[in-house]
Amino acid sequence: MALADNRKKKVNSSKHKSQPGRSAMEGPKLSASEAKPTAIKAGKVNTKLFYLVMILIPVLFFVLLESSLRIFNYGIDTREWIPATYNKIVMNPQIGHRYFYTTKGIPYPNPETFDKVKGENTYRVFVLGESSAAGYPYTPAASFSKYLKKRLEILYPSMKIEVINIAMTAINTYALRDMFPGVLDQKPDLILIYTGHNEYYGALGIGSMEYLGSNPKLVNFVLKLNRFKTVELLRNVIGSLINTFTSKKQSGESNGTLMSRIVKDQYIAYQSKQYKAGINQFESNMKDILQMAKEKKVPVILGTLASNLKDQAPFISTNGGGYPEASKIFKQAQEKYNSGNIHEAEVLFRKAKDLDELRFRAPEDINREIKNLAKEFSLPIAEIDSAFNKLSPGGIVGDNLMTDHLHPTLKGHEIMSEMFFAAMKKNNLLPKVQAERYDEPGLQRLIDKNFKFSRLDSLIAFYRIASLKNDWPFTDPGHRRPDSEIIKPKDYIDSLAVNFYYSTMDWEEAHRKAANWLISRKDFDGFKEQMEVLLEQFPVVAAYYDYAANTLLNYKRFDDAYDYFLRRSRFRPDATSLKWLGIIDLSKSKTDQAIGYLRESLHYDSMDTQVLYNLAGAYAMKMNYNQALETIDKCLEIDPSFPAAGSLKTQIVKALATKK
Repeated sequence: MALADNRKKKVNSSKHKSQPGRSAMEGPKLSASEAKPTAIKAGKVNTKLFYLVMILIPVLFFVLLESSLRIFNYGIDTREWIPATYNKIVMNPQIGHRYFYTTKGIPYPNPETFDKVKGENTYRVFVLGESSAAGYPYTPAASFSKYLKKRLEILYPSMKIEVINIAMTAINTYALRDMFPGVLDQKPDLILIYTGHNEYYGALGIGSMEYLGSNPKLVNFVLKLNRFKTVELLRNVIGSLINTFTSKKQSGESNGTLMSRIVKDQYIAYQSKQYKAGINQFESNMKDILQMAKEKKVPVILGTLASNLKDQAPFISTNGGGYPEASKIFKQAQEKYNSGNIHEAEVLFRKAKDLDELRFRAPEDINREIKNLAKEFSLPIAEIDSAFNKLSPGGIVGDNLMTDHLHPTLKGHEIMSEMFFAAMKKNNLLPKVQAERYDEPGLQRLIDKNFKFSRLDSLIAFYRIASLKNDWPFTDPGHRRPDSEIIKPKDYIDSLAVNFYYSTMDWEEAHRKAANWLISRKDFDGFKEQMEVLLEQFPVVAAYYDYAANTLLNYKRFDDAYDYFLRRSRFRPDATSLKWLGIIDLSKSKTDQAIGYLRESLHYDSMDTQVLYNLAGAYAMKMNYNQALETIDKCLEIDPSFPAAGSLKTQIVKALATKK
């Protein structure tokens, strides 16, 4: 019985263990949540994995798409800086594509090169702004920055002066803010900013064809996204669709100047919502710019804005918003001016400009913002606006210093450079070395003498302004004059300016052809003037030094040729430039200097028999007959029939024998 009972207990015990819900004596009790732990945990893991995969798929897709587009170089390269030569860089001429999406014929910055690695003895200034700062209508030959550079080069000859103007037509503070980190990366000693006229109609502005919204933070975020090729692809697709379903005028493809094509909303009433949005846009972007400069401890000088007050009537005059018509205020201003009441006239001229609903000239509120920003960030100001008035007849600026509504004349640019220089000097922002001493008239004469500007540049400016004023808003499109009435070339140089006007020839080609024409007429001064303008703009193009030097050499203008060979050798020496420096020096009995150049030339071309012959002659003149013989022997070894080499060897051998 005992055995039977024991066996029964074992069976029951085994059975009880397999059945949940029993008492503690019969085995552990399991809760419902613990009954299937593996299945539930697996479910949670699978759900998380599912969501992770769902997130990763589009991310991976865009990563692969972006990588592919970059690998295959899709679209336009809009990097800020690109190589110019082996050791210099320049602002990318395609950078405008960051800001112009639908407008055709987009602007580009002047091609101003500078050292990729800033040297210790370099003073580097950047100039930022719009068309006025860029020098329109004289671009690229003239601007206030070029006058400033000449002044600094004359005053500080021991320093390498770099004044890099990256201003562009039809941009505003959105573009400046976007480019600014890249400017700071180039280690500037100083930044000069003259901007604000384009805040409404410049690219991405509140009244622009390129408008993206009135919230500066949102627009700036979009600009950052534009660095991605995927966004560029999407933008191009959308742009194609828009162009398919819109008129040419709507898509920014109409004929006319860029000024006439960039405007979308012509009417922006004083103190309207759009008006205030433009002021807010300027303030927001400029604060970001100045904060970035402050964090990098880079000094900035702001320039107040000048415009044509006296001789530019309001473009659009209405009585919107309860304010008087701009044209009536302008007429009152003229009456006050003519009666000699200058102070009241100026107040009214400025009021008329502010009431002009076509906002091509910055309102006074922009200048107030500039002064407020200068105060907030403790920055110097170049009082351009005040200086223009002070130096104008009757104390109010007009056509005397303005080519149109706001672009300064050459004299205007010179004044701007003087005002920025005065602010630099007053605030101890000049190079930290001793300046050369000049009285102001003497310094001005040197600046004028070294300022490179030709008749062709003057004619190009003339046709640019004539074209501008023959288009909206200066002229109603229905009343435009035919080109034949304003374009009347008188000679070959004039015809080159006309070809440039019609875009059948670029600026560089026009100046090359002008130089060729002038030298064909043996106008050596005119030829040099054109070459100097080209070299001022393209100082690292060795071919221009070579062409000028060799052309003058053909006309036996040895001193003129020497200057070009010398300048060429200083930035990129080669066998030819050094050879001719040596030969010309030798002809002037500058024997030691000649030997130095000729020997250096052989480092680039050791087989040049002309160099060897002249070097042998130079050694002979110094009575170094052994080296002279060795050198002439090498010349004859390369070319036994080299003219006069045999005769020179005979003379050297005879001199050696006499010496012994």
